[in-house]
Amino acid sequence: MRVVAKFGGTSLGNGDRVNRAADSIAAAVGAGHEVAVVASAMGSTTDFLLDAITFEADERDEAEIVSMGERTSVRMLKAALGARGVDAEFLEPGREDWPVITDAHGEVDVEESRRRTKTLADRMDVNVPVITGFLAQDHDGNVTTLGRGGSDTTAVMMGNYMDADEVVIVTDVEGVMTGDPRVVEGARNVGEITVDELRNLSFRGAEVVAPSALSYKTGDMDVRVVHYQHGDLLTGGTSIEGQFQNLIDLREGKLSCITVAGRAIRNSPGVLAELASALGDAKVNIDCVASGMDSVTFYVDDELSEQAETVLHDAVVEDDILSSVTVDNDIAVVRVTGGELPAESGILNEIVAPLHDVHITVHDLVTSATSVAVFVDWADRERTLEIIQEQFK
Repeated sequence: MRVVAKFGGTSLGNGDRVNRAADSIAAAVGAGHEVAVVASAMGSTTDFLLDAITFEADERDEAEIVSMGERTSVRMLKAALGARGVDAEFLEPGREDWPVITDAHGEVDVEESRRRTKTLADRMDVNVPVITGFLAQDHDGNVTTLGRGGSDTTAVMMGNYMDADEVVIVTDVEGVMTGDPRVVEGARNVGEITVDELRNLSFRGAEVVAPSALSYKTGDMDVRVVHYQHGDLLTGGTSIEGQFQNLIDLREGKLSCITVAGRAIRNSPGVLAELASALGDAKVNIDCVASGMDSVTFYVDDELSEQAETVLHDAVVEDDILSSVTVDNDIAVVRVTGGELPAESGILNEIVAPLHDVHITVHDLVTSATSVAVFVDWADRERTLEIIQEQFK
């Protein structure tokens, strides 16, 4: 099996942890697996280096300075593996065989990086490459970086380009948990989670795997998150399932837009739960919810609109905060789904602007970390779908 193991800063935070990391790598190699290693800067080295730059430094100088954390880590791991009889080499920007290349815009040059990584992978049967995470190099040889969470991105990218069977993210958590164990009692490892679920959590504050890394995951390559104390690269932790699908989808059936108005709904605890529960008890499925300061809108199947209106009207009558309910029928929704959406600046404008140009009214625009839902009149559905498909061709 071919494995890429990424060790985060905490998992390399001191000599004992470096030894633990080297032991786990040596054990996997001893079991007959091909292993590549991606290393973050030890502990909080990168933060220390950034805080030490108290002068005006240009981007090139700053990248060179902060790269020293990762450069130290790979040397430590290479030496620790050598002490265990494992043939290893460290790779950093500036070497002829360095694999991560960026273009003039700072984006990964996929073709060149894939070519270099394939050459690197071809010799994994004789040694262990130990690669600096987070760092890249442009075509002129200057050090660049992959941004926040860049070591995760390096690892999953390498796994993709090396045709690895698995990428293991070694970090300071047990995996993906049901909640933050520092806040909630009884938090446990979820065992497995989809890339879409994890990316939504990551963009909303969960610090497990960098969202940018998940874009490189393929359906055939496993990605797993384990705690550094586990000591075994091949078992445990949380498995991340699937891969991002880039889809533009028009919902087949009509929707109705049911809006409940009320005084300061957003500042009234329990109102949204009350309304959603009432619809749930009546077996009315909610396709989407949008809220404002003084209103909540539910999108439901068009044929259930009268039933939903009756249910919500009963709630309005019983709650002094709520004032009225109204229904707008014949609504369509086009959903744009893709792992790269949140990373693309101006993505909402790219979707909405061409609709505005042809005078299509957008009733609602509802976003998540991996999708954008565009609600329009039913009569405009085909034209909307055509325009959005053209934008993302």
